[in-house]
Amino acid sequence: MYFPYFITYIIVGFIMTVLVFGWALKNNQFKNQDRARFLPLESEPVAPLTAATGFKRFEAYILLLFGLAGLLVSFSAVFYILLTGGK
Repeated sequence: MYFPYFITYIIVGFIMTVLVFGWALKNNQFKNQDRARFLPLESEPVAPLTAATGFKRFEAYILLLFGLAGLLVSFSAVFYILLTGGK
């Protein structure tokens, strides 16, 4: 009764994961694996942190909105299943 909803949820999550992983491969995110190993040994001064621009805050709000929308969809699916008895 509950399994089709959860299997659909898992399949959608898996497809999203494969898409993000493919994007990372396409954009060479894993190209230089040895760089991270030597970052603590670099003697270059670290650039000072700058204040976040309005665009960065806008991106954060959009990501927060997507997260809340995902939670809302998940909770609504669970409540629907509980209210209808899985029929």
